[in-house]
Amino acid sequence: MERKKFLKSLGAGAAFALIFPCVQGCSSGGEDEVIDSKPVPAGVDFTIDLNSSEAANLKNDGGFILKNLVVVARNLEGAFVAASQVCSHQGTENVRFIDDNGGIFNCSTHGARFDQAGTPLNSITSNPLKIFKTELNGDILRVFE
Repeated sequence: MERKKFLKSLGAGAAFALIFPCVQGCSSGGEDEVIDSKPVPAGVDFTIDLNSSEAANLKNDGGFILKNLVVVARNLEGAFVAASQVCSHQGTENVRFIDDNGGIFNCSTHGARFDQAGTPLNSITSNPLKIFKTELNGDILRVFE
């Protein structure tokens, strides 16, 4: 084999050896993803007493709690917002509310980010995050579909 052909074949082989594991690890449908995948909550309708210890984190703007696979947050303007804790990207339950860019929902699994209306903010996914309605009646916050 000529030296030039040998170096070309070595370069392609080395590139394949480096890229293939990354592509495999980032593809969907892997065994671990199926095990960890959760369904998006449906039929959501619950209340939270804002004076309860469960709701302590909702006293401050930017605070949030997790309940029934829903992230309930008090956004940076003081309004209550709620979204699925289950990410629309691959079904992991790692969505949380963070105070970046005025307050967004962020999934720590792969970095998917969503605005408060559930619209994706990056290219991790094009699937919107499920958002729930909130209704405040005195000190009782209702979260529902």
